[in-house]
Amino acid sequence: MSKLLLVSSPFVRDERNTPQLMRDVIGSLVPILIMSMWVFGVIALLMVAVTGATAVVTERLVTSKRSLHDGSALLTGLLLGFVLPPGLPLWMGALGSAFAVGLGKAAFGGLGANIFNPALLGRAFLQAAFPEAMTTWVAPQMGFWQLPERSLAWPLMGSHVDGISAATPLGGFKFQGLTTDLSEMVVGTTAGSLGETATWLLVLCGLWLALRKAFDWRLPVSTLFSVALLSWVLHATVPERCADPMTMLGSGGLMFAAVFMVTDPVTTPVTAKGMWLFGFGTGVLVVLIRSFGGLPEGVMYAVLLMNAVTPWINRFTQPRVFGGLA
Repeated sequence: MSKLLLVSSPFVRDERNTPQLMRDVIGSLVPILIMSMWVFGVIALLMVAVTGATAVVTERLVTSKRSLHDGSALLTGLLLGFVLPPGLPLWMGALGSAFAVGLGKAAFGGLGANIFNPALLGRAFLQAAFPEAMTTWVAPQMGFWQLPERSLAWPLMGSHVDGISAATPLGGFKFQGLTTDLSEMVVGTTAGSLGETATWLLVLCGLWLALRKAFDWRLPVSTLFSVALLSWVLHATVPERCADPMTMLGSGGLMFAAVFMVTDPVTTPVTAKGMWLFGFGTGVLVVLIRSFGGLPEGVMYAVLLMNAVTPWINRFTQPRVFGGLA
């Protein structure tokens, strides 16, 4: 007579665990770091090292030692470093990283409990606290060992803006009506945040993570598709306001966010319908903020706004329980 085995859900288990997933994502950031160092020089390595180390130290101070083993704190710090301007003072990067882990992650209960993407929350804090520093961009390929003077500024001490500052493709279009050659955006020789310039490399990293099943393909596909569709419509009607679809897709932090931010399993919906809604909503907000907002970029705000409604999306897109009422 066989024994009856009673077990609780989940019945389908993934062999991969959180540390393995974090290692995959961190590994995919290595070629992006190399590319950012080629474009902006050693300051890229310094910024990412500072934000990553600060995140780990902050996690150790505010949570248990065991939580450091999953690699989520390090990943948060690295992602924040990649979405910051290369000429930002290093102490600001450290402050934003401490905020991202301490208030954006630990204050909500740690890994799996945070509502907002912690790296983007840290960037939003820096954007609100230091708007001038966060909107000053360094020209690419200024020399590998050359550091912007304000990068090593002391905390709370001002420094003048370097003469090698440059406009991003989105900023040039919005404020000066300039267009950037598509090849420059694809190769990555434009001004911008550390990890957002080389579109081709971000696509390859996204494909690798998709093959590793690090995220659900619906999230980036719906985001990029909605950006392309809405920007095509608006560019045809108000071309002075909205850039063409290729510029919208290839410039700014959209591609980086589509691979690393929109796909965050903690702050995005868990249902298939919810993922489509999240991606479409993010893409629409990106285009609207870029075209009609006061700033040329809108990815950060779009993702954070959609993070806020993710619990609502999860609630109303859950499939009907078998045997329950419709």
